[in-house]
Amino acid sequence: MVLLGTTFCASALDSGLEIASLYEQEVDRRLDLPEAERRFYAEALAAELQASGRADFVTQFVVVVDRSPRVQAVMIFLGSTQGGFEFIGASPASTGKPGGFEYFRTPTGVFDHTIDNPDFRALGTKNELGIRGYGVAGMRVFDFGWVPAPKTWAAGNAQLRLQLHATDPVLLEPGLGVRRSKGCIRVPATLDRFMDRHGVLDADYERALLEGRHLWVLRPDRAPTPWSGRYLVVVDSGRDTRPDWARTHPPTGPAPGPLPGQGSRR
Repeated sequence: MVLLGTTFCASALDSGLEIASLYEQEVDRRLDLPEAERRFYAEALAAELQASGRADFVTQFVVVVDRSPRVQAVMIFLGSTQGGFEFIGASPASTGKPGGFEYFRTPTGVFDHTIDNPDFRALGTKNELGIRGYGVAGMRVFDFGWVPAPKTWAAGNAQLRLQLHATDPVLLEPGLGVRRSKGCIRVPATLDRFMDRHGVLDADYERALLEGRHLWVLRPDRAPTPWSGRYLVVVDSGRDTRPDWARTHPPTGPAPGPLPGQGSRR
């Protein structure tokens, strides 16, 4: 990966410190990245945004995923108008693994989160294998629409409905940190709720609310910040070995409580 120069925020903004503290309190599966690794991903993030023509943007959150088989992590950064990226927190994730028909490698690049591809909430129902693929009822599914992705059953690309979501809390969440999905991005339930409650990727939804639109998918107890973002950035660090910080551990905090009552779309 070619990395372009950027400024990494070594001295955190007060807002970032507060959000990072909330991440530590509310997300029960976390990864502790050393300073050099935070800088590495900040530079990778800047390079991807620049390459996609999105380098100039207002202060906002950006979600970064490293799909490398030896990392499998999701991170949140707070980007500023001055070009710096402040690390907020990181957790284990799962991306696409090689497999049979309709198994994809999670594509790299920058993906917009907009109301053109509306999010929905999980019903919590089990499939024929007894698995709740989107997690328990009420979990938010962040939808990025149809995107080209590398097929793993044949050469070339095909269309993948790229989503970021929680997963079965008993059968699949303990396995986060290794490739296990069919192409989407699986994250801990508490991280899904953190992003949902604080509007991490809700810039377009916030705009729609200001225009007077009613958006049923937004939870009633949400506490968004002024820095809601819109970009998911997927990179591949191409590592040969798994770094110590990417080794997964059991949850480090209390189990998440139930979501407020709310309807589901699927």
